[in-house]
Amino acid sequence: MSRRQRSRTITELEPRPATATAGPPPSREPDPLYGVALLKMALELKRQRESSPEEILRGVLARMRLSEVEFRAWLAQQGELAKVFGGP
Repeated sequence: MSRRQRSRTITELEPRPATATAGPPPSREPDPLYGVALLKMALELKRQRESSPEEILRGVLARMRLSEVEFRAWLAQQGELAKVFGGP
């Protein structure tokens, strides 16, 4: 029984010209790791009572390689949760 290989066809696509869209830009989904980061912060707050929530927040976000600015923006959208970490 012989196997025949199909030839592969490579097609280069031409870039489309940019067109202006009238609608608003698509909303960006929050990173699914934000919930994990909150859980890790809660666990760290229980273990390290002498550390400030701000220090723990920065440490967890740095270890998880998450943007602090984007995380804080997401946290501000969550309302009451922001108050836990000293938000407005």
